[in-house]
Amino acid sequence: MVFLHGGGVSGWMWEKQVAAFAGYHCLVPDLPGHGFSREDQEFTIRSIAEELVSIIEERAQGRKIVVTGFSLGAQVLVQMLGIRPELIDYAIINSALVRPIPSASRLIGPALRLSFPLIKYRWFARLQAKTLYLGEEYLERYVEESLQMELKTLIRVLEENMSFRIPAGFSDAAGKILVTVGELEKSVMKQSARDLVSANPHSTGLVIPRIGHGVPLAKPELFNELVEAWIQDEELPGECKRI
Repeated sequence: MVFLHGGGVSGWMWEKQVAAFAGYHCLVPDLPGHGFSREDQEFTIRSIAEELVSIIEERAQGRKIVVTGFSLGAQVLVQMLGIRPELIDYAIINSALVRPIPSASRLIGPALRLSFPLIKYRWFARLQAKTLYLGEEYLERYVEESLQMELKTLIRVLEENMSFRIPAGFSDAAGKILVTVGELEKSVMKQSARDLVSANPHSTGLVIPRIGHGVPLAKPELFNELVEAWIQDEELPGECKRI
């Protein structure tokens, strides 16, 4: 079972999931430029996906493969499914943007160069943490890692994030794909979820009620229930709405 974190955080965001699925062999990498993984090459979603595919192929040794991704990590998962459609048995894609935003991409560099110094202030870090549902238990780690991230890495991550689209090969993915999005997320995220569901016949889409961007952190018990039901082929929680 592989867990892929979102941008700006790292593998620790999955602590409650790893604890809940302790009976599985869990792999929780820090993506390049995040956490304990320092970036030594240009950050691209495709290069990360290719490396993870190789690692999984090496370690799985014929066992069932479950991959869960959130936000940036969900985009990496979508790319993995495009690269090796037959590899992953169960995929949980949470809040993946697959509709490029060219206008925003052009403004990333100038905007971040102006706002980047604010990351040193705790009040700013608290505002950012709130959008991801990061409580006090994770705030210090979030602040520490935010201070370590280089400006060029952050710019590159956001450029990749906002230019990502569904790759060729995704429609051929043979595993079971669960696509989730928060009811309170932006319309482009909800449309992205619909696009993913439409792009693959083995996919199911769910809208998680009363939540924005960050359900694994905001509602870990519900999210864990979703993952468990999905991989056990059981009925999904009734409070979630089908896309």
